[in-house]
Amino acid sequence: MMDISNKKISIIGAARSGIAAAELALRKGAIPFISDNAAEEKLTSNLNLIKELNIEFELGGHSDKIYDSELMIVSPGVPSNSEIIQKARIKNIKVISEIEFASMFCSGKMIAITGTNGKTTTTSLVGHLLTTAGIKNFVAGNIGNAFSSIADKISSDEFVVLEVSSFQLDLIEKFKPFISAILNITPDHLNRYDNNISKYAKSKQRIYENQTEEDFLIINNDSELLIENLNKISSKTFRFSTREQLNDGCSLLNGKIIYKENSQELFSCSVGDIFIKGEHNIQNAMCAVIVGKILSIDNQSIKDALGSFRGVEHRIEFIRTVNGVSYYNDSKSTNVDSVIVALKSFENPILLILGGQDKGNDYSLIEGLVKKRVKKIYAVGESAQKVYDYFNKIVSTQICSDFQEIVELTKNDAKENDVVLLSPACASFDMFNNYEHRGKVFKEIVNKL
Repeated sequence: MMDISNKKISIIGAARSGIAAAELALRKGAIPFISDNAAEEKLTSNLNLIKELNIEFELGGHSDKIYDSELMIVSPGVPSNSEIIQKARIKNIKVISEIEFASMFCSGKMIAITGTNGKTTTTSLVGHLLTTAGIKNFVAGNIGNAFSSIADKISSDEFVVLEVSSFQLDLIEKFKPFISAILNITPDHLNRYDNNISKYAKSKQRIYENQTEEDFLIINNDSELLIENLNKISSKTFRFSTREQLNDGCSLLNGKIIYKENSQELFSCSVGDIFIKGEHNIQNAMCAVIVGKILSIDNQSIKDALGSFRGVEHRIEFIRTVNGVSYYNDSKSTNVDSVIVALKSFENPILLILGGQDKGNDYSLIEGLVKKRVKKIYAVGESAQKVYDYFNKIVSTQICSDFQEIVELTKNDAKENDVVLLSPACASFDMFNNYEHRGKVFKEIVNKL
């Protein structure tokens, strides 16, 4: 473990992961300094905690004090090519992400899961599987607790299941999961990667770059961009596929998930036994099955976990039915590919809420599905005009100021058996703190109907 006693550490970002990193630094005897561009009124609750911890901080911009340090920990919201990071490197300050920092103090075994879509569901499912099997574990990263808040509290016989983003992986050095998984790669965050899908894919691949033959890698064999951009792999690799029959990993055959090692079948279960539905969730379940078998979890515990896991908040989450109209919260849909998954989940006519902070979305990817399944689009947020301009000639489209207006409109626009679906395809930062905040606001409005 790294000794950071009395070292000055600059932490860029005063949100959840930044404060957790500062607290970890304090526990290890370092001197943290927090700096954030945001104004004070946007960070009220966080600011109170920073003051309680007696940590020096600045808001509303970054002064040169951030360079008076030996280590800089950067929030996922700061691009790896930003001026702050470039200047720090010129000054020979080590720059890392919060997950890299936390991993330096973690004695437990890390299971790290990334991918464009499905990360939160699969991370939660794997944590649920371990709990079902009686294995003590923590779930952290982009979901729930920041890794830094628990990293030094995990013992060597315990596990931590981490949801990891490409932004966090951009700034790792020695991050080395025992099991890493890449669920899929589809176009996303291209505004952060110079509109270069290969750069984005290579960023995801970093999850296994420090693994050895003692570690394990799980990859989706059906994800073309993932397979095309694979780097050198040292870890033992298992794959999953709903299209091909594999000799090492999970395949789908006659409505069954089948797990094999060296062509020998060691586990099978019916797709109907999985509570969460849809092809994307079959793949998420396959990943969890492979994790279970790597850890020698018995087959009945795996089946029990798959049957009892109820999914995650903000991912095609049913809210309620009002006058025969069903409302769903899919606020975690921050890219076009996740909207495809959501639209395919319903047979009934859909009134779709799109918009937010655009990340270079290509709406042609959902045009066919929209024509087939969507009766009206409500365009909202920073990208409302872009959404309107693209879809207005395809389907009835209306620009709205906020969710309150949209929900009021649906009372007249929606008919019995219709579905009102928030699946925005965009980031939430134009109007909300994060996708959770966006989803909660939407649910509160719907629940007041």
